[in-house]
Amino acid sequence: MTDNVLGRLAELKTMDIVTLKSTWRDLFAAEPPPYNRKFLESRLAYRIQELAYGGLKPETLKRLAALAEDLEPRSGGRGIRSDNRPIAGTRLMRDWQGVEHCATVLADSYEYDGRPYKSLSAIARAITGTRWNGLIFFGLKSQRGRGQ
Repeated sequence: MTDNVLGRLAELKTMDIVTLKSTWRDLFAAEPPPYNRKFLESRLAYRIQELAYGGLKPETLKRLAALAEDLEPRSGGRGIRSDNRPIAGTRLMRDWQGVEHCATVLADSYEYDGRPYKSLSAIARAITGTRWNGLIFFGLKSQRGRGQ
């Protein structure tokens, strides 16, 4: 079984994005999220191993749930506080015109390309050269105003 799992994991790196999304549909029985290739690969790799070896133990799930309750309340359970600001330490990834960009959420600001920024919108502007809502640009909020 291990050889089969290792082969499937290695195969993920060689798949084109269409095949990755098709694999997502097969393994999750749902449409893939609109995230970058790196996210899809890592989540698919976890799912392949989860199906082969089993998921987290019930004790681990209970412990994680207890830890989550100790953190700030979040909306939608996506690592976003009720004020729509991602929690500190979150790395936000966005592919823009074939280049992957990564912004890190700090306690009261953001970091992108080694520089501090006061808002995600400022980072989106630095990347694109145009005005963007930072939450929409990084996929944290839909353009219709509702969380994705």
